[in-house]
Amino acid sequence: MRLKGPHVIPPVLRAGAVTALFLLALAGPARAQNRTKTLGIGQLSESLQDLSSRVSPSVVQIFGTGYEVKNDEEHAGASVLSRQRNTGSGVIVSDDGYIMTNAHVVDSAKSVRIKVNGRGKGQPSVFDAKLIGIDRLLDLALLKIGSNGLTPLSFGNSLGLKQGELVLAFGSPLGMDNSVSMGVVSAVARQLTENDPRIFVQTDAPINPGNSGGPLVDADGRLVGINTFILSQSGGSEGIGFAIPSNVVQYVYGSLRKDGHVHRGQIGILARTITEPLASAFKLEPEKGVLVEDVVPEGPADKAGIQVGDVVLSIQGTGLRSIRDLALQLYQYSIGDTVTLEILRNENRSAVSVAVTETSDDPERFADMVNPADNLISPLGVLGLTVDDGIRKTMPLRYPDGVLVAAHSGLSLYFGDQPQEGDVIHAINGHGIASIEKLRSELNDLMLEDAIVLQVERDGSLMFLVLENN
Repeated sequence: MRLKGPHVIPPVLRAGAVTALFLLALAGPARAQNRTKTLGIGQLSESLQDLSSRVSPSVVQIFGTGYEVKNDEEHAGASVLSRQRNTGSGVIVSDDGYIMTNAHVVDSAKSVRIKVNGRGKGQPSVFDAKLIGIDRLLDLALLKIGSNGLTPLSFGNSLGLKQGELVLAFGSPLGMDNSVSMGVVSAVARQLTENDPRIFVQTDAPINPGNSGGPLVDADGRLVGINTFILSQSGGSEGIGFAIPSNVVQYVYGSLRKDGHVHRGQIGILARTITEPLASAFKLEPEKGVLVEDVVPEGPADKAGIQVGDVVLSIQGTGLRSIRDLALQLYQYSIGDTVTLEILRNENRSAVSVAVTETSDDPERFADMVNPADNLISPLGVLGLTVDDGIRKTMPLRYPDGVLVAAHSGLSLYFGDQPQEGDVIHAINGHGIASIEKLRSELNDLMLEDAIVLQVERDGSLMFLVLENN
């Protein structure tokens, strides 16, 4: 094949198109091949350089400092409290200092500092960060630094990703900041297990420890994912990396920025992908819709008339092939929205309107509402929430006031019957507790050698927890 006529490549051209032109030229005669090859490689290189220079100012390096407890192998039964430093990456998502990263990058940190790339002369590049909110289930966290005029990365639509599409991974692999690697999308919606609702973009772009929290971008420089983890036998990148899709990241960002925790939308069904065996047993088509296994009593689907054994074919006209499609679609809707489902029942199709409501029994729903700066009760090594009307609505309590244990954070100064996540502390040494401030005050008034007795409510039962000082 001979290329005819002038072949002018536009200055701003998707790298994939340049690559395609380059590959096309390989089929021509040697002379044209060599000329186009040089042109193609040069333009591809320039496009990647331009893309990298535009994205790099939006990528940050994150330093987290905290403590962890390790078993002392030389002394059986002993534990050692050691200082821990984590490094990771993040991406600026607003010009006024909001940054998204992975939860595991900052989860155990007592303090977080952020280094911003590309700052001008005389401008600070390192900032103390505040943790706005965290979602441990989806492994995402939102940070805030005190700076304006930053360069945010725009969100792309991860639902539009195609297998084989060119992507770049940015971050700080092994602590080396402002690095970039190139690869393709290996799979657009990968699950770790068949019915795991968490969805990942799989890529062969090299990702290493320290890349966690950094952006995965498309050839237009849009954020299409947050680099999260790798599958590896060696501990280094082996070309199997995973990123949280940008549509999920954008949903979590909006929730954390607005409320400090994530609202998980649901329609009140338990469903599963229709595999070949299921299709054969129920005379269905495989990978066409999802099979309803259970309907939550008095939930949105139950009220809409959906039954066990129904097949949900689509949401708002978008077809479903698996449980991952259902999960991804639900991230597009807010609590209180109404969606139209196409239902297949006994070979008959019908349209049903179902409300999107918030999951009320999420085991991590309280942990997502706290941060160390505001909610740490350091003597007990927990993060707490003052019981308010919102908490009372979600969990009936024997006594109206108290402090809810939302999460553990650090090492308790006491040993004995430790409070658990979900416990509500109603009193300490017989003194009623109505707020975090009151609990802190009572603890501060104690002598170091004093034992304490917490009255807590756990799963509807009252009990005393006896704790002694180490």
